[in-house]
Amino acid sequence: MDGGYTMEEKVLIIIPAYNEEESILNTYKTILEYNQTHTRQLSTIVINDGSKDKTEQILIENKIPHIQLIHNLGIGGAVQTGYKYAYENDFDIAIQFDGDGQHDITFVDALVAPIENGNANMTIGSRFVEGSTSEFKSTKARQMGIRMISGFIKFFTKVKLYDVTSGFRAIDKSLIKEFSMNYPTEYPEPISTTRVLKHGKKVAEVPVKMNERQGGTSSIHSWKNAYYMINVLMSIINIGIWRD
Repeated sequence: MDGGYTMEEKVLIIIPAYNEEESILNTYKTILEYNQTHTRQLSTIVINDGSKDKTEQILIENKIPHIQLIHNLGIGGAVQTGYKYAYENDFDIAIQFDGDGQHDITFVDALVAPIENGNANMTIGSRFVEGSTSEFKSTKARQMGIRMISGFIKFFTKVKLYDVTSGFRAIDKSLIKEFSMNYPTEYPEPISTTRVLKHGKKVAEVPVKMNERQGGTSSIHSWKNAYYMINVLMSIINIGIWRD
């Protein structure tokens, strides 16, 4: 894999947002603050995924770059819209970043470093690897589910990853093109990671700090957890068996 990324590379922050009126403006302001204090300049696109609250009004009033989806597509469809935007506008690196205040923009440099150095095609911001200062680890039940998904991914790809449902991720130009055309609509983080590994791409985990959600509600509710686990594990098995 060729390396050689520089500070001049175009980097896009993709923020999928559904009913994030409580936190989207503060999230965007952290990116503006980053740009004011760093040589690297981050572009931003918010994907307003059919929000029913005041998210769209806030985006318009504060002139925040965004795409409004008429219908709610879910996290997979919203993020793929961002990847399509990144591909069409020739970005070199795309970073998925939550609009709810969970992700810390100060870890962007660490997240993109393995891509810039030619050591990874995808990086995952992880709460569970050595060096993470994250006090927020999610609930015990979700941690158990994450470990189970991690075990299935390792079985089929021979690669051990720890924070496999993390939505704080960066990808290189080759994956921007791939994801713009083919991206899972359900369970996108673990499924897309499994596909990337099965296709021989390199994935690296980077220790980051995450915060508790600052507003809104998670897209994975407790009553859906069993359904979520069964379907994501079946999807990983399907990829492991049928994909090269």
